[in-house]
Amino acid sequence: MDKLSDKETLRYSRHLLLKEVGLEGQLVLKAATVAVVGAGGLGSPALLYLAAAGIGTLILIDDDAVELSNLQRQVLYKVNHLGQSKVTAAGKVLTSLNNQIHIVTHNKKLDDNNAAELLNNIDVVLDCSDNFATRYSVNRYCFNHKLPLIAGAAIASSGQLMGFDFRQNNSPCYGCVFTKSDSAPVVNCSNAGVISPLLGVIGSMQAQLTLNILLGHVEESVFITFDALSLKQQHFKVVKDLNCKECGK
Repeated sequence: MDKLSDKETLRYSRHLLLKEVGLEGQLVLKAATVAVVGAGGLGSPALLYLAAAGIGTLILIDDDAVELSNLQRQVLYKVNHLGQSKVTAAGKVLTSLNNQIHIVTHNKKLDDNNAAELLNNIDVVLDCSDNFATRYSVNRYCFNHKLPLIAGAAIASSGQLMGFDFRQNNSPCYGCVFTKSDSAPVVNCSNAGVISPLLGVIGSMQAQLTLNILLGHVEESVFITFDALSLKQQHFKVVKDLNCKECGK
């Protein structure tokens, strides 16, 4: 992929004007394969912007169907998608947005047993899931295969963005930040609620961080918290925990 078609040149013309992207950068995006685990509240905005930005191949992984309660925040879906699998509906919407990229869908829940199958030959993985079991499976696979991982989370009015570049030997992991505990209470949107636009903020930040990694604009781990009510954002430095059960020695 050493050139853009005339249609692609017009489509991505605003990227081509930027020194931070340009033709070389757009070709990098075109050649990239990005997997998004979870096509819900976080996955929706992330997928929309990754498709619009011209990521050449998008892998969608989710085993849920579209429900009415999803439409408060999962902006990929419309009323006519109710009852459809999320990856099927998402694939249709993303193709209608950009028919010059390749979209692969897996109507499955990712776990330790199928991670190698679903995340094969990936450049960056986005964790947009809503449960700890999936999060730790994704983290474990990305760590073992030295893949950049971008994890997002949002509950009530609080959001988090985490980026772990496992190509760097000293990178911390999700387990360094959140110690795995079997006794931890299960808190998610279903039982705690979430303010709708917060998902758009965090999911869009996941998409932006994906582009930053692919284009070489970031080379360290990222941990950002965002409060939707005050609009305050905080950055924290995260270091590798040598005693981490997921990535420690």
